[in-house]
Amino acid sequence: MEEQLNTLWAEVIDVWQNGFMGINIGQIVIALLIFTSFLILRGVLSKYILRTLHRWASKSDNNIDDRIIEALIPPIRFIPIILGVFFATQSLEIGESFTAFTAQAIRSMIAFTIFWALHRSLDPIKHFSKKMEKLLTPVMMVWIFKFLKVLVFFIGSSVILEIWGIAIGPLLAGLGLFGAAIALGAQDLFKNLIGGLTVIAEKRFYPGDWIKVDGVVEGTVEEIGFRSTRIRRFDKAPVYVPNSDLSDAVITNFSRMTNRRIYWKIGITYDTSRENLILIRDEIANYLATNEAFEKPPKVSTFVRLDSLNDSSIDFMIYCFTKTTDWGEWLAVKEEFALVIKDIVENKASSGFAFPSQSIYIESLPSGDTAEIFVPPAKG
Repeated sequence: MEEQLNTLWAEVIDVWQNGFMGINIGQIVIALLIFTSFLILRGVLSKYILRTLHRWASKSDNNIDDRIIEALIPPIRFIPIILGVFFATQSLEIGESFTAFTAQAIRSMIAFTIFWALHRSLDPIKHFSKKMEKLLTPVMMVWIFKFLKVLVFFIGSSVILEIWGIAIGPLLAGLGLFGAAIALGAQDLFKNLIGGLTVIAEKRFYPGDWIKVDGVVEGTVEEIGFRSTRIRRFDKAPVYVPNSDLSDAVITNFSRMTNRRIYWKIGITYDTSRENLILIRDEIANYLATNEAFEKPPKVSTFVRLDSLNDSSIDFMIYCFTKTTDWGEWLAVKEEFALVIKDIVENKASSGFAFPSQSIYIESLPSGDTAEIFVPPAKG
């Protein structure tokens, strides 16, 4: 019995010493405890240290440091995991091949964290580059930061590949040959990219502008991409227009109107006297001159004139501009103006609005040419 127990104990010791891939189970337990302790440290870091950083950043006059700290929180919280993996693997007695693998893995995690932090920090930096936006336009800044994000991703991926012994030079050479093979098929892409740069450089429109592309679409610009521009029509349907088309098209940018125009022809009845016609003209002109909703000369042209003697009306031409360019406000101003004109014509001038009509005049024939009336003979 004692011999059997000794044999069992020897098996237990053997399993303990060579439990997993020849690694001592005690070392595995210690490594797990080390890694768990760093996970706990990660929680403490998130709860206290990062909160302290937020409190420190909130004391500054601007909020750029708050945004940078907010962007760097995920990479910072990943650092204890790297430390836990590093110290846990250091406590294990493992072979050289596995040691080299874990070293490469840890270096890859370090490189990933660095470039992850750089990638996330670009957003708050972009938010506070307003002075550059005045020089390069907001859309150009969006394109630059998109390119920087792609560049950071490419460099970070290259560094990680180099860590694993994958040479990036021959890989790029192979991609160059592949790129030459597809160059002919990518002509439209480069054409649209150049078209987008042309639109941005000429500052034709920005996201949020209301534009009309003749024969194509009318709506609000949502995004100017590398290949196409997304325009939201007024029925809320998105339209994707290639940038090359926009660089050559005739575009009306309604958002850059300085004023909105009102151009009316108003017909007054012919029985209106000369004095009342002058009264109507002067009252409308006075309203435009005294109402603050309308722009005044010489900034804009304003006319209220008797324009023509039409077939069935005396026509006034009203030509003026409102100060607002907002469509809803413009409609309200125009509505109020129409009501004022109706009151001037009907109440102050005691006249009326004409509508298309024709008059038929019937003249009486001379009595000598009047036909005789037939009277039937009486019954005899």
